[in-house]
Amino acid sequence: MFEIKKKQTLGPKVDLYVVEAPHVAKAAMPGQFLIIRIDEEGERIPLTICDYDREAGTITLVVQSVGAESTRMSFMKAGDHLADVVGPLGRPSDLIELSKEELAKKKILFIAGGLGTAPVYAQLKWLHEQGIKADCIQGARTKELLIMIDEMKEVCGNLYLATDDGSEGIHGNVTVALQQLWDEGVRYDHCVVIGPMIMMKFACQLTAKLGIPTMASMNTIMVDGTGMCGACRLIVDGKVKFACVDGPEFDGAKIDFDQAMQRARLYKTQEGRLMLKEQERETHEGGCGFCS
Repeated sequence: MFEIKKKQTLGPKVDLYVVEAPHVAKAAMPGQFLIIRIDEEGERIPLTICDYDREAGTITLVVQSVGAESTRMSFMKAGDHLADVVGPLGRPSDLIELSKEELAKKKILFIAGGLGTAPVYAQLKWLHEQGIKADCIQGARTKELLIMIDEMKEVCGNLYLATDDGSEGIHGNVTVALQQLWDEGVRYDHCVVIGPMIMMKFACQLTAKLGIPTMASMNTIMVDGTGMCGACRLIVDGKVKFACVDGPEFDGAKIDFDQAMQRARLYKTQEGRLMLKEQERETHEGGCGFCS
């Protein structure tokens, strides 16, 4: 059992949990995710790691209530216990592989959309601990949906806020904000974008136009988290990849976002899953029980 040491509401239907999981905290790296189960009858939920404290033996998760299990979790409180916490899973951020000297030569930008702020924070904090100050554009539809602003400011070089309705920061989405910064002469040579798929699609289109190499996290399409269900199958540079075992981060310029979004819509229904299994055959990676 894994005790919830702290719970904090960050925004509408968004909660932060600090969970005691010493083995996970000891091995966790930015960019990775884990799988939780609320109780023995619960479904598996893949969640990206927002933060970890190796000394305290805790990991931090940010969860939005969008489905049955995440909604059930929203009723839990400090002192309650999760049945399972498995991880860390997936590949860490590619920035982890670089030396401090190599990182120092890069002007790095993160683009965080909505709940994507949580996994972006993990990478920004790690860079901050290495003495690297990266910038971040943090976007949401309205001011009320911006989360962790104070925490982000502590680990950022510059934090640029953007809201679709103009209620906070730059008036417009994250691509509007990036274009505005670029027009003002601000330059970057590496970008990481995490958030809703449609946002990542247009952000990657813009960074490709501007010549900024960009990594995009496809954690939003994961279901099983082990490569068995086929939910996170996508096409990267013309090849079949699975976000949970090959990612979750990929070269944003090489991801077929339109295919991924269309497939995600189909995967929501049993008929759609059966059709995908028939179309994709040996590359579908069945085994979740949905498609049989």
